[in-house]
Amino acid sequence: MPVIEVEGLVKTYDGLNAVDGISFSVEEGEIFGIVGPNGAGKTTTVESVEGLRKPDAGSIRVLGFDPLQDRYEVTQRLGAQLQESRLQDRLRVGEAMELYASFYTHPADWRELLRRLGLDNKTAARYSTLSGGQKQRLAVALALIGSPEIAILDELTTGLDPQARRSVWDNIEDIRDNGVTVVLVTHFMEEAERLCDRIMVVDRGRVVAKDTPSGLVARMGAEQQLRFRPSVPIADADLEELAEVTTVTRRGNQLVVNGTGNVVHAVTALLAQRGVIAEELRIEQSSLEDAYLALTGNDNTALNREVK
Repeated sequence: MPVIEVEGLVKTYDGLNAVDGISFSVEEGEIFGIVGPNGAGKTTTVESVEGLRKPDAGSIRVLGFDPLQDRYEVTQRLGAQLQESRLQDRLRVGEAMELYASFYTHPADWRELLRRLGLDNKTAARYSTLSGGQKQRLAVALALIGSPEIAILDELTTGLDPQARRSVWDNIEDIRDNGVTVVLVTHFMEEAERLCDRIMVVDRGRVVAKDTPSGLVARMGAEQQLRFRPSVPIADADLEELAEVTTVTRRGNQLVVNGTGNVVHAVTALLAQRGVIAEELRIEQSSLEDAYLALTGNDNTALNREVK
């Protein structure tokens, strides 16, 4: 059953539609991702769901409630980590948790929540002394303190190093495993691909695609790319004769072969027949980032895969 239903959402600023007719639903128990370029309308959309912004048109239901008319019910059952949030530098972690717990009728055990998020040894620490990853985990804890049925996490891992980011990813998976539906707004395709059951791609205030991560990648086709340095020369034409190969290009002393189907086997078999060793061989397939770029037509993006 959908726990969030949005139909025809419109929000206008200075005569421009920041959100232009967005519709989507979120199923109970899933991690639903929202991705798109900066200024695409992602944050405006989720802040409308949270009841922080009043839409100019459309309807929103959260667990059957209107976020504006039924604000108390929604705030008691939905937790949110905003894109930009900060606590007082001198506020201690335990003090922040006690304060936020006082806002809810049935708050979670905040000490247990800190333990689950690896912050149980930071109860007396001031906010200013926390690392970036610890501050993000505290933001998650504050979003969960009301024992919500839904958690909205907006740009949760922006600015974190890869180790801290992966730690937060584990926390998000634990949240879902404990029965909380998660809406995740993210700039990182690796994050979306690992965590999300379904993804909505937004561009210029409109939905351009909704699918599973693998479904979005499948829209790119099954093309694969092989990059290698041949140990001895081989003619481009020999590779181009293979039915699986679509293009062959040279980049310095490297060959780049694109193809479909079982192109890897076809190329490596031919190389073996010719006594050619594929040195520095690298095989790449279409990724979620490739699908994102194809869907949005946006080459200048912060959605970069981490360097392995």
